[in-house]
Amino acid sequence: MRSTSGNGTAGDGLRRIFAAANLPVVSKSPSGSSAPPRREDAGCTVEVPALQVCCGQPAYNSGDRATTRAIARQVIDAFAGYEAVVAPSGSCGGMLSHHYPGLFDDDPAMKARAQDLASRSYELMSFLVDVLGVAKVAARYVGAVTYHDSCSGLRELGVKTQPRRLLASVEGLSLHEMKTPEVCCGFGGTFCVKYPEISNAMVGEKSADITAAGADTLLAGDLGCLMNMAGKLQREGRAVRVRHVAEVLAGMGDRPGIGEPDQGRR
Repeated sequence: MRSTSGNGTAGDGLRRIFAAANLPVVSKSPSGSSAPPRREDAGCTVEVPALQVCCGQPAYNSGDRATTRAIARQVIDAFAGYEAVVAPSGSCGGMLSHHYPGLFDDDPAMKARAQDLASRSYELMSFLVDVLGVAKVAARYVGAVTYHDSCSGLRELGVKTQPRRLLASVEGLSLHEMKTPEVCCGFGGTFCVKYPEISNAMVGEKSADITAAGADTLLAGDLGCLMNMAGKLQREGRAVRVRHVAEVLAGMGDRPGIGEPDQGRR
């Protein structure tokens, strides 16, 4: 993907970092590896520190503040000194930017460090459009897609128009909106474990909405949601491929979708 920014110089000389989440690894989706080059194409230097770990959201949502604080300290150390921390996940981005500071209300020094990290943490689509000023991409994807607005990205970070703006520039792509793109898919991290019946009912409604949109591909910006929806669609025998939006913007739409066999690809 070659990107075009508003002023043609966005990101020049900047030192950036890709904040990889655990879910791209677990799901075997290529989006975790497709996201960093997109920022490089936008004029950024991308680095992935070896010390980075899960953002700690599973422990946080389960009420385990001690473990969350320990994880947060390691993440804060790993990302010290970088101008921006970018995550291909609204839930991870929201954890860093909205919840880390509150973990250290009793520790002024760590709270200041958490606030510093929060101030330079971004979700990928927001970073490309709102920070770098990317207006279009040179990618091609022939197909009809529908887009799911993940809860954390939409409600915590305000990610709504940014991915749609970039998708509008993808050659061959047509966007078919669902009736309820903003309605939760039922994943919710530990929610789907604690309340599986409710979660299944919610993703069932989402599957029906996706199918009614008439798209052959489902896109979103959060791997947790994508894994949940992909599983339901496949169990129902729906002929809808599921991808992270970064894959399409990166011109990697020829790879297997989420939950699909690799066909020998390593």
